[in-house]
Amino acid sequence: MRVLFTISLLLFIVSCTQKSEDLAEKDQDVVEKIDGHSYPKIPTQMMLFGNSIEIDNFDIKERLDKEVIVNTYYHSSTVQILKRANRYFPLIEKVLAEEGMPDDMKYLCVIESALRQVTSPTGAKGFWQFMSATAKDYGMRITSDVDERLDVEKSTRAACDYMKDANRKFDDWIMAAASYNCGVRGLNLYVQSQGIDNFFELHLNHETSRYVFRIMALKLLMESPEDYGFFPLKMELYEPVEVKQIEVNTSISSLSDWALENGSNLHMVKVLNPWLIGNSLTISDGRTYSIALLKK
Repeated sequence: MRVLFTISLLLFIVSCTQKSEDLAEKDQDVVEKIDGHSYPKIPTQMMLFGNSIEIDNFDIKERLDKEVIVNTYYHSSTVQILKRANRYFPLIEKVLAEEGMPDDMKYLCVIESALRQVTSPTGAKGFWQFMSATAKDYGMRITSDVDERLDVEKSTRAACDYMKDANRKFDDWIMAAASYNCGVRGLNLYVQSQGIDNFFELHLNHETSRYVFRIMALKLLMESPEDYGFFPLKMELYEPVEVKQIEVNTSISSLSDWALENGSNLHMVKVLNPWLIGNSLTISDGRTYSIALLKK
């Protein structure tokens, strides 16, 4: 009996040792908990807007870790973001490239709206969450019939113009991105009062202090979703919608009637053109609008 007990004990020790070695080896990439979830490590360095960010102190690491955890375990939102990105990123990336902007700016759009045509409690609208005054400053039209903040392409170009202006002020895309949250003037007040122009060293209000870290977290997650427990290839991703564009340069008194005359319906016109906010389209200044309809 003692011999059997000794053999069993030795086998148990060997088994535990092997498991410990396996876990130590696995820990080089992820730490796995008993509940089956994987907890990816925060990288020691990453690129954002073409800048290398050294994640080399506890404060930067823990602020990023918080946003990674929030987005990794907010499954319903993150899954929908991954699905929508498959539809909208091609257009957004195309506009960013045409405007000479860093491709990472698309993640700013994600944290602003989760790629939805939302309205904030303060009245900001669209993918890029423009307030009406700022939208008009950057050339977007807002009337009783039209709100171009809800036009993905036009609002993306306006966001590019904003970021270019901010980058001219700060000469730093990361600071320009932070200013998208608190304004160029607001961020500059922090810079002047603290004598620091590095986002990661500034003491900011709670929302702005999280802002760039949220962008960083979404970039990590969306570029390597499998590392965070998301598998887009197994999802039914939303495909880009094939549309045809109808040029309109005269007023439309009833969008419902116009839609039926063009083989569609008001609901689908609104889905494809959320910037059409009324049931009519008044054109009195020689403008031409392009209305998308399903391509059949």
